[in-house]
Amino acid sequence: MAKLLIVDDEAPIRMLIRKYAEYEGHTADEAADGMEAVRLARGGSYDAIIMDIMMPELDGFSACRDIRRFSDVPILMLSARGEEYDKINGFEFGADDYIVKPFSPRELMLRVEAILKRVSPRTAPERAPEQGKEIYTVDGLVADVTARIVTVDGKRVDLSPKEYDLLFYMMRNQNIALSREKLICDVWGYDFYGVDRTLDTHIKLLRKSIAPYSDHIVTLRGVGYRFDAAPES
Repeated sequence: MAKLLIVDDEAPIRMLIRKYAEYEGHTADEAADGMEAVRLARGGSYDAIIMDIMMPELDGFSACRDIRRFSDVPILMLSARGEEYDKINGFEFGADDYIVKPFSPRELMLRVEAILKRVSPRTAPERAPEQGKEIYTVDGLVADVTARIVTVDGKRVDLSPKEYDLLFYMMRNQNIALSREKLICDVWGYDFYGVDRTLDTHIKLLRKSIAPYSDHIVTLRGVGYRFDAAPES
């Protein structure tokens, strides 16, 4: 059972999401605007936040940015628009996933469940020192999976939660061709729907974050992506 925060300025939408969340065995609090969402997130302990973008007082992007200053709680953004610009904005502000209105409540709950499964290792006890650290180094790019730290040429870079997951997964499987379906299923944790551009958007943001080593992430046209330890010059 998870504790969710549902944020939307439309009461019927909040009620619908809450109904399905409670049916799945979760509990939920509600907020009608971004400012209330930040206040509740600061004062409460939530397993995930479902948040609309277009809201009064404080929009979802700004609320997501403010929450990221003090919490790593997973955030799933809701929007009436599906433009890539909106998705990039959400991911840059720290969102973990994005779903377009009108949405299927069942799909929404599946995505919430997938997020909860993906982030559960973060709350697990740290591995004992004798088990060692999981660190990958390629040129000047260092990914410390154990500490969840990424550095580029010795300088720490801040990634979104999903960018960390994506980079760690690709570096664990470097030099292996990874299909779009496999990446979506293993990193996001739900079935591939065929039209979702979420993966491509995160790849674009990840390449920007790890520059000048973005050429290690190779696009395989018609297949997916591969992390090359030694890309062709």
